[in-house]
Amino acid sequence: MLDEKELVLNPIVGESVQHNARTVSNIRALTASLFGVAAGTLGLESYPGFLFYFIGTAVVSVLIFALKADSSPKAYFFRPVGDLWVGDLFGGLMSFVLTWTLFYGLCKA
Repeated sequence: MLDEKELVLNPIVGESVQHNARTVSNIRALTASLFGVAAGTLGLESYPGFLFYFIGTAVVSVLIFALKADSSPKAYFFRPVGDLWVGDLFGGLMSFVLTWTLFYGLCKA
């Protein structure tokens, strides 16, 4: 946990932390749907489709880390591991499966 000296030097602004978490959540929801479109169009089935999603999500996390968080997520997130790397991983999975099956059915029918 953060000690008092660190909080004085680097105060946590609740509105900023919420905004950053909401922005990452929106990015993940959008990219999950786009990954579903890509997986369905490519005709991926079963494990390769889920592997595609998890690799894509890892790439998105790296891009957020490098481009948005300037390689120092502790300055932007209260819990960098939970909010940046793992957050909304399974929430986006539902959007992915929905668009994946939709576009798979459209392309293969």
